Amino acid sequence: MVDLNLSSLSLLIISLIFIITFFLYNKSHSKTPTPQSYPLLGNLIGFIRNRHRFHDWVTDMLSATPSLTLQVTGFLHLSRGICTANPANVEHLLRSNFTNFVKGDRFYSVLHDLLGDGIFNVDGHLWSSQRKIASYEFNTRSLKNFISDTVKLQITSSLIPRLEAACDAGEIIDFQEMLRHFTFDNICSVAFGVDLEDLVAKSSFVEAFDYAVQRSSERFMVPVQMVWKLMRFFNVGSERKYKEAIQVIDGFAMDVIRFKEKKWELNQGDNDFSSEDLLSRFMGSTMDFGFRDQDEKRKFLRDIVISFVLAGKDSTSTALTWFFWLMSGHPRCKHLIYEELASAVPESENWLENFKYEELKRSHYLQAALSETLRLFPPVPINSRLTLRKDVLPDGTQVGKGWFADYSAYAMGRMERLWGPDCREYKPERWFDTDGIYQPVDQFKFTVFHCGPRMCLGKEMANVQMKVIAGAVMNMFEVEVVDGGGCASRMNDPPYTLSLLLKMKGGLNVRLKRREQEK
Repeated sequence: MVDLNLSSLSLLIISLIFIITFFLYNKSHSKTPTPQSYPLLGNLIGFIRNRHRFHDWVTDMLSATPSLTLQVTGFLHLSRGICTANPANVEHLLRSNFTNFVKGDRFYSVLHDLLGDGIFNVDGHLWSSQRKIASYEFNTRSLKNFISDTVKLQITSSLIPRLEAACDAGEIIDFQEMLRHFTFDNICSVAFGVDLEDLVAKSSFVEAFDYAVQRSSERFMVPVQMVWKLMRFFNVGSERKYKEAIQVIDGFAMDVIRFKEKKWELNQGDNDFSSEDLLSRFMGSTMDFGFRDQDEKRKFLRDIVISFVLAGKDSTSTALTWFFWLMSGHPRCKHLIYEELASAVPESENWLENFKYEELKRSHYLQAALSETLRLFPPVPINSRLTLRKDVLPDGTQVGKGWFADYSAYAMGRMERLWGPDCREYKPERWFDTDGIYQPVDQFKFTVFHCGPRMCLGKEMANVQMKVIAGAVMNMFEVEVVDGGGCASRMNDPPYTLSLLLKMKGGLNVRLKRREQEK
């Protein structure tokens, strides 16, 4: 009986010591607020309750904190980290202390099946070598001209005829889905120089790729990462389907690479890639990489192909979907854009053929309207890094070694302290200077294209695509969103899905009417 009492007393003392230590530890780190947390469960309950409005939940919590930064605790305390909407912290993460905040093992393990060792999934030499090649190629004038010409050609030959057919038939179409298919075709032409009619696996690839992206997002959201890893090991459930999707994706990528290799063989001796697509440029730039064999080189090129698809397939179409949703709810803005477009080209001339790059740069209201769309609805709403060494952020937040460090572009666009009391309103005019000229803002406040050394190399390409597509569609059609679109009353409850990309839930159903019918 005495031994039992002593054992119980010892257990009680140890428990009290643990509780006091835990309390003091959390108190010493309490300068940074935390969402409601529970023993063992961490922030899981809040996540489950707000899963349907995850990004707005994060925004609400961040906007209520003095530093715009939160500490986050994972399920069973297996992970810990911070989430911030503070531009000074973002600059610290992405530029000032760039080497300490990396993609890391968590990011790499989740996305490796899909992205392999592609530029978006790696750090160190693997990243810097690909970045160096891509940076050089993206800055060549020949590539910029190639991209602009390809986008305009495909709009004329593909997108506009599809829209005209739907318009004449009086159909209601899912504009998000149509834009997604168009931007996929477009990125394949720009990045690979491939006519998709030559690739029989196109439709199965699109389905497989969409599933893989969605499943990758779900992997990030699993409270215990070991769950999906065990499912992958035993090849069961959604992980089995994911593996099958990756096989389809790999087959498509290899078809593209073999297509380019055959073209390469036909043009042996001609090493001028100045007018070629991005993949050809990479193939030319990697001749001296010293691959051990053809399979190793093809694996490298496979990861490049999939990275290009991820970057270009849905990001532009997602942004444009929200743009047209907002236009339907803001007729004044839509009218001002149309007036700007109409004045750029004489009425007697073909708008698309005569709308040159210089007119794109002078379309200040269109650019402002697109930037305002991206501010409120960034295609990649949240991004994550891993901390290699413990650190202190500019706002005083302590970050431990091995912690994740997230920054939310979605939340930053809705911070009153960054954009003013009207931050949740759609106002393209906020992007103008006193002379009515479009002015970009600091990259660490507007993080849509990321920042620092990893800033998006395709930023200009994306802007060209969005401007030309939006301009061409608005010049020819009145786009009427069936459910009324993004009016002010819906801005606080936007219909998005929880995925790697901020896609619109349920699509964007629209009717089209030729502008000539309005005259």
